[in-house]
Amino acid sequence: MLLGVDHLVIAVRDLDDAAHELERSVGVAATSGGRHPTLGTQNRLAWLGDTYLELVSIADRDVAESSWLGVPTMAALERGGGLATWAIATDSIVADVAAFRAKGAGFGNPTPGERERPDGAVVRWRLAMGGRLGPAEPPFLIEHDPFSAEWTEGDRAARGAELHPIGGPVWLEVLELPIPDLPTAIQAFARAAGLRFRPSLAGGGARDTNLGRHIVRLRPTRGTLMTPGIGLASPVGDDRSVEALGCRWTVRPSR
Repeated sequence: MLLGVDHLVIAVRDLDDAAHELERSVGVAATSGGRHPTLGTQNRLAWLGDTYLELVSIADRDVAESSWLGVPTMAALERGGGLATWAIATDSIVADVAAFRAKGAGFGNPTPGERERPDGAVVRWRLAMGGRLGPAEPPFLIEHDPFSAEWTEGDRAARGAELHPIGGPVWLEVLELPIPDLPTAIQAFARAAGLRFRPSLAGGGARDTNLGRHIVRLRPTRGTLMTPGIGLASPVGDDRSVEALGCRWTVRPSR
């Protein structure tokens, strides 16, 4: 079953600089992370409950040029950085892949992955992709190992109460994607992830779908240059919108 937006991959050139900008501009701290030796990438994570922002940079260009994560990250960096791709969390990746394949999606078999943290703990997952990855393309699926680091009940409970520099916990509410060809994208998202979109109250021809506790919004670009939008909520702080790391961040107090 699909659970919600799992994480957003944000391509950056320097992890430390990007983490500093995220904290200064948005009020969200990126702390844990590590390296993906087989992908040629490295990351820092900013946890928003069970959803997270993954700041990704290139560690080994030769490896990254042919890895599933390196390719969209490098493509995003060529555009100046920003959202490279994103993932949907599932608790039954084998069943979901089979269901989407039956509807015509081109998912490959789920493949395992892992990342060793600086403290030596290992994070493990399985993921499946349905085709080309990008900020306007359908996402990939990921299922986390609940017995590995970062996904035990204790880990999840601890980060659910994590206080960011903004002054309290922060969670993702909306992911807004600029889409050049809305009808084609709607068909692709339906086929690849079973997502059905409705007219958005945000107007402007946008379309929304609920994904767990999150809203995914497709907004037609109509030839204008638009950046992906990330809507966050927190019980503290003021309503504000900032541009940082190639994205538009909207932070508002929770209602």
